[in-house]
Amino acid sequence: MLPSVAVSPGIGGALQSSVDLFGVTVPETLFVASGVLTILVLIGLSAFFSSSEIAMFSLPPHRLEGLVDDGFRGARTLRDLKADPHRLLVTILVGNNLVNIAMSSIATGLLGFYMSQGQAVLAATFGITALVLLFGESAPKSYAVENTESWALRIARPLKLAERVLLPLIVLFDYLTRIVNKVTGGRSAIESSYVTREEIQDIIETGEREGVLDEEEREMLQRTLRFNNTIAKEVMTPRLDMNAISVEDSIAEAIEQCIHSGHARLPVYEGSLDNVIGVVHIRDLVRDRNYGEASDEQLELEDLIEPTLHVPESKNVDDLLTEMRHERLHMVIVIDEFGTTEGLVTMEDLTEEIVGEILEGGEEVPIEFVDDDTAIVKGEVNIEQVNDALEIDLPEGEEFETIAGFIFNRVGRLVEQGEVITYDGVEILVEQVENTRITKARIHRTDAYDPDADGDTV
Repeated sequence: MLPSVAVSPGIGGALQSSVDLFGVTVPETLFVASGVLTILVLIGLSAFFSSSEIAMFSLPPHRLEGLVDDGFRGARTLRDLKADPHRLLVTILVGNNLVNIAMSSIATGLLGFYMSQGQAVLAATFGITALVLLFGESAPKSYAVENTESWALRIARPLKLAERVLLPLIVLFDYLTRIVNKVTGGRSAIESSYVTREEIQDIIETGEREGVLDEEEREMLQRTLRFNNTIAKEVMTPRLDMNAISVEDSIAEAIEQCIHSGHARLPVYEGSLDNVIGVVHIRDLVRDRNYGEASDEQLELEDLIEPTLHVPESKNVDDLLTEMRHERLHMVIVIDEFGTTEGLVTMEDLTEEIVGEILEGGEEVPIEFVDDDTAIVKGEVNIEQVNDALEIDLPEGEEFETIAGFIFNRVGRLVEQGEVITYDGVEILVEQVENTRITKARIHRTDAYDPDADGDTV
């Protein structure tokens, strides 16, 4: 219902319109001026609430704690607001919708002086929508994105005041939104994280395309994200490649084995490799043999053994790294469900999962590119690494993680050097076989490669 308008003689006999508003007669000019001023104030409040949403939910938690520790004005209020993000979001939405609806209603009343009721509704709807989009949404949100931290601190206290003023409505809608979400099968908390791991990976790839990150930085960041999903079996040196010494060997034999293997540390076993009792370091061997008080006859290898851990092959490498750092260990033994030694993991193995392969002396690179579509790969290389390098999609299985394991699994028998296996347009040539082990394979992505096909072995 629009306010009623009366016309009365003004000064000099001119007609002056007035408005009957809730029983009070108000001059039309005063009514219109007050309405326009109110709309301007409401646009400002709309901008305040819109920018608040962006600033509040874009501020990372670690920066929030830093602001509190540094004693910034409004930081504690900001932390209190973000402690209940669902309540915070409902506060912003209630406030924003109230001012936007109020603007539309007031504009309709003002335009009713000059238009029919239908025309006033249409003009107010489109006019207020344009004003809100420009000055209540687009501009303030852009500002909040550019000045997230400073703006969040500045609006924290006004937003807390708005929460107190609108408390009855906020409590009501807070409860109703949770009920509706449960009924519709959605989440009861509507403040879900703005960023997922997949989005972070997309951001990293976009950063490389835009030149913000180089290729090595992109690869390191992606390896860091994968680190938490990696298990010990995927990074270990397998049993066949382990160099170890018997507890019955002499100090001289142990030093010789260290030198020939090129390793500073070696596991020590008693009886068989399934009974590893510890690790020795060449530093201790040389020091005690050459500078120790005991003679060569009295000095035994058992006296220099350092303890180590035995971990299951399914051990998460993130947890393993934490445990090795806590126990100050550089080497652990990996065992299967039956307690049989499967391999070993060193601190270097874990580091390489993040920074990439660390090559020593004449050690060959695990993946050597021949051209953009072809690479020579060592048999123990993880399938995921090959997929990332060649941009292909070879499948992984529960019983294998390496290229050699993939070949054996697809063929179902021992293979000979020179054999070729094809899978979904990917051609794999067995380049080198030692005894029964595949040590090198040439992988070529042909023009027929189709990532969506099921794949067949030939």
